[in-house]
Amino acid sequence: MKTALLLGGALLLGGCAGGTAKTAFPPEPPLARPGLAGMQYLYGSGESAAISRQAWQALTFYVGEAMQGKDRRSVVLDEGATLENPKFVPCAGKPPAAVFDVDETVLLNQGFEYDELTGAPHRDFDDRWARWEKTGGHAVSPTPGAKEALDAIRRMGVTVIFNSNRNAFNAAPTEQAIDDAGIGPAVHGQTLYLAGDDATGSMKDGRRHTIASQYCVIAMGGDQLGDFSDLFNEAVSVPARRAATALAGIAPLWGRGWFVLPNPVYGSALQGGPDDIFPSTKRWSDPAPTSTKEPR
Repeated sequence: MKTALLLGGALLLGGCAGGTAKTAFPPEPPLARPGLAGMQYLYGSGESAAISRQAWQALTFYVGEAMQGKDRRSVVLDEGATLENPKFVPCAGKPPAAVFDVDETVLLNQGFEYDELTGAPHRDFDDRWARWEKTGGHAVSPTPGAKEALDAIRRMGVTVIFNSNRNAFNAAPTEQAIDDAGIGPAVHGQTLYLAGDDATGSMKDGRRHTIASQYCVIAMGGDQLGDFSDLFNEAVSVPARRAATALAGIAPLWGRGWFVLPNPVYGSALQGGPDDIFPSTKRWSDPAPTSTKEPR
């Protein structure tokens, strides 16, 4: 049994030609509630944990390189910049910092999503989220690799700052949740910026510019494009938003200053119908008649 578990649940079956073993995986589980697939991936899978660690290790390596270089580069777009013509806030001798979103970037909100999956439907999201911020700090975990990475870059002399759309009126429990997860310190107004700290609501550029006025921000991490620039949210269509990530001045930033964490559970990435995500030139229909298909 221990051997099977260590192999990720695979069963070693005999009977193959030449007597060699064959690996078979467990059968597909029965159809689950909508939304569970993304949660299975983000909160349960080894694949998601590996991607998370991959991102954090790449970020740590990048920050180490940047700290050894004489010409540190800001990765915060300046006011008036565009994605087509990106310009960055000057560093001008400021101390180095790295800025991170909180939810599903440094913290996994397992408790909230469990309640989403199992609780009564049709509850008001804002009210429930406010209650979660106040009382759910025990039911979060650091994203895989986050603690090791944040500890490492702090040792390099880089200030870690969190820029979150959690509510400023719940600053104290958010500070506590971050600290209890082992990835703090987080001090509101110093190393923690929240929705309500300015007049821009869920837009983060105002807070980013406040941080960048005091620090040379050499790296940023998030699970949504808005964690890097609000300009991504101005795209008029799903294809346009995807294309914006490949613009000449933007594409080189991924993995070289901007680091994305996986989140298939919620957020701005989960948009578009079939016509948006499958271009007409990339569609295929099986030419075989349905009646000739054999069951799997």
